[in-house]
Amino acid sequence: MINKFCKYPLWECTKDLTAVAMGRIPAETVIKNAKLVNVCTKEIIDGTDIAIYRGRIALVGDAAHCIGKETQVIDADGLFVAPAFLDAHIHIESSMLSVGEYAKAVIAHGTVGVFMDPHEICNVLGLDGVKYMLEDAARTPLKTMLTTPSCVPAVPGFEDTGAKIDPEDVAETMDWDSTVGLGEMMNFPGVLSGDDHTHAILKETLAAGKIITGHYSVPETGKGLNAYIASGVRCCHESTREEDALQKMRLGMYALLREGSAWHDLKEVSKAITKHEIDSRFACLISDDSHTHTLKRYGHLDHIVRRAVEEGIDPVTAIQMVTINPAQCFQLDHELGSVTPGKCADIVFLTSLEKCGVQKTMIDGVIVAADGKITNEFPPYKYPDKAYNTVHLDKITKADLAIKAEGESAKVRVIEIIPARVGNYERLIDMKVTNGEITSDIERDILKTVVFERHNNTGKAGKGFTKGFGIKKGAMAQTVSHDAHNILVVGTNDEDMVLAVNTLIDCGGGMVTVADGKVIALVELPIAGLMNSLPLEEMDKKVEALENSWKEIGCKHPSPFMTMALIPLACLPELRLTDRGLVDCREFRFTDLIERK
Repeated sequence: MINKFCKYPLWECTKDLTAVAMGRIPAETVIKNAKLVNVCTKEIIDGTDIAIYRGRIALVGDAAHCIGKETQVIDADGLFVAPAFLDAHIHIESSMLSVGEYAKAVIAHGTVGVFMDPHEICNVLGLDGVKYMLEDAARTPLKTMLTTPSCVPAVPGFEDTGAKIDPEDVAETMDWDSTVGLGEMMNFPGVLSGDDHTHAILKETLAAGKIITGHYSVPETGKGLNAYIASGVRCCHESTREEDALQKMRLGMYALLREGSAWHDLKEVSKAITKHEIDSRFACLISDDSHTHTLKRYGHLDHIVRRAVEEGIDPVTAIQMVTINPAQCFQLDHELGSVTPGKCADIVFLTSLEKCGVQKTMIDGVIVAADGKITNEFPPYKYPDKAYNTVHLDKITKADLAIKAEGESAKVRVIEIIPARVGNYERLIDMKVTNGEITSDIERDILKTVVFERHNNTGKAGKGFTKGFGIKKGAMAQTVSHDAHNILVVGTNDEDMVLAVNTLIDCGGGMVTVADGKVIALVELPIAGLMNSLPLEEMDKKVEALENSWKEIGCKHPSPFMTMALIPLACLPELRLTDRGLVDCREFRFTDLIERK
């Protein structure tokens, strides 16, 4: 694959790089006295020099002959020097930051490249939204590589979105300089059943010589997984069990091991590496979804490397899993992912391997961050007007929340969440009917849940119940509700639920917590109802207040608003709720809220 993400293409630099390596012309920069983390051979080489010219590495070894009068010499002074980090699967929108602010946050933690799937904004604004994010990214040094959203909507026929992506749209994006592949193919039922539309999207990607990224979320590792991989899907981030990740690697699929703000899968899936004597080349560490609070408090891939080490993965192996492995996954290892001659000079300086302490980050031979901060500000970017005012929904009333039922009780299908995991359970629970309605049962932690279509003011609303949040009072609502991003509200009482939804309608989208008739926390997300262009520090304060508000009303789970956001995602097991109703995500069919007698 041709790399469009380095300062200069290699074909323009071959003569100069060989001249620098031979000592005929001086390097622009030389790093001296480094402990090189060689991810090609899984070893640490003391006393290594690195000569850099035109943003690329000319020589690794003894670079004394490459130093001239104008050469910038950086004394690593015994620091570890490694390839800078690559996140093989990320939704930047989940950070709630604009791309520029996200770049500031992650570059400071050693990340130089992300393979982003912007299917969140694409579900709201279509390819225009994707273009806005790429324009935002272009002002930063972060290598923002696009995997075109493949599933807009995520599972056709089960939800209403603001846009739709067809094979022709995918084909158009394959010619964009930023495109390296296809975003996660969540419609694995369409792949396995031979759906023509789904396979046409795969075909356009493969015909362009690009990579298909996957989403295989069911606990099946036999014929279905084989069929999915045979269709051309190269990687998958939906492993939640040791055996999932292990079998994917055995079948030649890259297992992307996830540790996000809310999805803490690494403890389990790392066992695929630590409990088996296998080559880890098909394993990558990824974040998938990280919000501002995580980025500010813990970091990005440096944090996930630390977590991998805590789970028993060797530090150098863990660094391979955020450098050369993702580069190979996307067939870019001839340009990225290692500190070797000819590659882009994307380098991270580390004070410790086990703690992955990032001191400096270099992109294309230039120090872009040091001591936790970027060294230069980026030019401003303003999202177009079309990206704003995307909530098209009339104010709601209590009548819009009513769940009608007959008799004195009803057997109700309830979605039970799993804290810090993406899956859920379907429960059949007897609930009381009062005055012809079923309401929240706080004592049993069963909360009324409603999804309102917000893109075209159709009036559609899916109604159900969720269990497991531990809320004792109030309501929570958000326009971040994967992947259609309709308005989702969960609450203990109708009054607070109405206030929560109408607050989001007024502000153009976001996340809100309401209790006792008052708004106690609000994160405004005016860009597509998903992001805000405020600086990281300001957004972090808002998100921290949101997290505290959840605790105030009784929820103790990590990043519960992220867990809540998955309630409508109809490509995850077992039971989901969209604006069209309850979806059985094992059989991929709609199901009744109240079991028929």
